[in-house]
Amino acid sequence: MIHLSYSTFGLTNLDFLEAIEVVDKAGYPGIEISFHRDQFNPFDISDEDIANVGKKLASARVKAACVATASHFFTPQRPHEPSLMTPDLAGRKRRISLVKRGIHVARKLGVSLVTFGSGFIRDEHVSNPSVNPRELLVDSIHECLSDIRADEDITLLIEPEPGMFIETMAQGLSLVQEVDSPKFRLHVDICHSYCSEKDYVTALGQAAPYTRYLHISDAREGYNLKLVKMSDSLAMDLDFARYLVYFPETADYLLVDRDHPIYFYDKPASAAQEKVIEDILGRAGIEQAPRHVDYNSLYAGATPFDNEIFVYLISVPGLSYDVLERAHPIIAYLRSTRDANGRLLMDKMVANTLTGVAHFHEIPGEGTLDFAASFKALSDNGFSGYGSVELYHHVKSWQKALNDSFRHLSQFV
Repeated sequence: MIHLSYSTFGLTNLDFLEAIEVVDKAGYPGIEISFHRDQFNPFDISDEDIANVGKKLASARVKAACVATASHFFTPQRPHEPSLMTPDLAGRKRRISLVKRGIHVARKLGVSLVTFGSGFIRDEHVSNPSVNPRELLVDSIHECLSDIRADEDITLLIEPEPGMFIETMAQGLSLVQEVDSPKFRLHVDICHSYCSEKDYVTALGQAAPYTRYLHISDAREGYNLKLVKMSDSLAMDLDFARYLVYFPETADYLLVDRDHPIYFYDKPASAAQEKVIEDILGRAGIEQAPRHVDYNSLYAGATPFDNEIFVYLISVPGLSYDVLERAHPIIAYLRSTRDANGRLLMDKMVANTLTGVAHFHEIPGEGTLDFAASFKALSDNGFSGYGSVELYHHVKSWQKALNDSFRHLSQFV
């Protein structure tokens, strides 16, 4: 059976105790206790603060479902970093410390679940091929598990996420098997499954026996864009995605799109570079010449698309943050510029997923995810527990998000 819960990560403009009140008043049986640097910071809160949270929960109907050691915790512009598989030991220890503080809070509040993500392959992994990120991740998980006593009911959970090292359900299950501990299981985000699984309903059913906790939000098809570094072995499948090719020698970018290929340049391309561009487009089956756009002419200020672009960029593995952030004005240009027929060059939310579904948490009922089939697959295959609505994109409209989500999801549980 699935019990609805709501994550405090979607209520971060409220006082933490007030967040518990509004979730309780909305009728949710559970609440996710999510770390947040400004609202519930584990490096600032004392045991007395945790006790006050416990008293608040004891006086309410709502129960604490899970402690989420928020991946966005350390550096706002570089969320998920450092991760449990960061090559630098000092970085890994920072993340391990955060997870262990999650265990401490869970112990104090009598919560049995603590969740985290794997993190991404970053440019420091690419530049250090002798480093095995999986070994680092497994070692870090064992270090976190060492903080749980054999006689206490606390389980650590890994949450697969689009673009991350652990992205799919199969990768999550493989990691659970390798770690080989009864205190390590899966946290399944249904939105992530929709983004990462060709048959997400079947995948949910297969993962259900190893799943202890859910995240819930909606999503819809996006414009699947792969941001990749230029190489001689570059392979592209335009039936799967479009490509934004980065040229390290010039820091320019080429959009490989059947309808409107575009070369974004800092200085006009040399004859040799023009030949490279022609070859890339030719291998992709594009015969038309690309339009050339001066990168320095792009608007680099705030736009209505900044939130979705930020979420997209942090999900792209293997490239430096400078390469990713330099691409931001290009994506904003594509999202706001129309072609000769009046159609936006990028007419859907930008995505970097295995299915083309945009990883952007929508209010349940406002996307295209099949909640009835998803919940049935999970329940029929043995899952029973909390499913927390996680809507960190809707903090400003939290009242609508909180109430609309409950109204829509209640018909399925």
